[in-house]
Amino acid sequence: MSVLIARNILRINQGTFQTGFPHLLAVNVNGCKTYATKSHNPTNKNIVFIDGVRTPFLMSGTEYSKLMAHDLATHTLLSLQRKTNIPKEIIDYIIYGTVIQEVKTSNIGREAALAAGFSNKTPAHTVTMACISSNAAITTGMGLIACGAYDVIVAGGVEFMSDLPIRHSRPMRNLMVKASRAKSLPQTLSLLANIRPGHFSPDLPAVAEFSTGETMGHSGDRLAAAFGVSRAEQDEYALRSHTLAQQAQQQGNLTDLVPFKVPNVDKIVDKDNGIRVSTPESLAKLKPAFVKPYGTVTAANASFLTDGASAALIMTEEKAKELGLKPKAYLRNFTYVSQDPVDQLLLGPAYAIPKVLEKAGLSLTDIGVWEVHEAFAAQILANLKALDSDWFAQQYLKRSKGKVGVPDLKKWNAWGGSLSIGHPFAATGIRLASHTANRLIKENQQFGLISACAAGGQGVGMIIERHPDASL
Repeated sequence: MSVLIARNILRINQGTFQTGFPHLLAVNVNGCKTYATKSHNPTNKNIVFIDGVRTPFLMSGTEYSKLMAHDLATHTLLSLQRKTNIPKEIIDYIIYGTVIQEVKTSNIGREAALAAGFSNKTPAHTVTMACISSNAAITTGMGLIACGAYDVIVAGGVEFMSDLPIRHSRPMRNLMVKASRAKSLPQTLSLLANIRPGHFSPDLPAVAEFSTGETMGHSGDRLAAAFGVSRAEQDEYALRSHTLAQQAQQQGNLTDLVPFKVPNVDKIVDKDNGIRVSTPESLAKLKPAFVKPYGTVTAANASFLTDGASAALIMTEEKAKELGLKPKAYLRNFTYVSQDPVDQLLLGPAYAIPKVLEKAGLSLTDIGVWEVHEAFAAQILANLKALDSDWFAQQYLKRSKGKVGVPDLKKWNAWGGSLSIGHPFAATGIRLASHTANRLIKENQQFGLISACAAGGQGVGMIIERHPDASL
């Protein structure tokens, strides 16, 4: 990070704060924090993350353009099963997240499971919570395990932006429905005679808030202005994300990625295709993408529309031992937050991070791996500034003890993030979890924290802990 960001944003808070849950933790002889209880659920069973996979994340309109979300989701189910070598009949339940639904496969979790050859006796359902949909899939699975309903669950997510569902206008839809119910040809023709040129205007989907009518890009620009995040800072952060992602790709760290063979195409897709390291000079030349001409969010410092899918295997630790599997991590704690979608749409991490840390009885310095969703560079930097603000802590977090502080940026999104790797809305949460688990092992850390913002002014915070038997 440059002096610019280091001076203006990343003022590391060296202090820690006490929590209201000290009974959850004990200190072992090596000085590491360990959970004094197995877990915090009625069955008193540890829930573990075995492994995760994802398709390469591709910019929409590229190699996946002729496929369906169903194809990508099916591939992740098959790839996860092959990677973990777990029999399909062992899977008790399947949960997938998705945001932009294909109407033909509205319960895409079930359709993908059937296409992947899972038993028709294996239940599956689909959840949606915007950009944290696959986080919701994971935590829904944790809940099903915690209450003793199931032992082994696949949680996943998929998004396909290359083929958005575009509807006829509402007047045209009404006429077509009435015509389909007509009892005679003259009645049908009479109805169709009411069609006007304006009826042919399509009803296009928009990445905008229903409650406010505002796009996330506009919110990102407003957030940047509110927290004093400059265009130079945003471009620099975006360059950091792409640089780190390229290094991770070249060093073979992105092992959650499984190649995809597109039908009737010889070349196998085996890399994310949005990673592009530019120069500060080139980034500075780009024009604002949303608030023109004075905005600071551009195509280069914002995440791009992406196609991709992901899946993870979670279960009880007891079941993992029975099956001879080596978990990568314990799934320890999670929380969801919601705030004003007008002025604080993208501030989910600033609310979720302190809340989940307190819930887990941990401090900033206990976290060895940070994986935080990058919707926009402006969003990331505004959240960092919010965490480092006494005023924000007092006014909005209601913290009498002052600001939370800024995480160690050397441990923050060290393999790049959504700005570079890509952001298939409902698939990102699993990607964050997989990278956290893999980084905990590779970097020899104990605790990892996952966080993300989402449409509707919502957000998530999750804590996972490296498993003692973990290996890559």
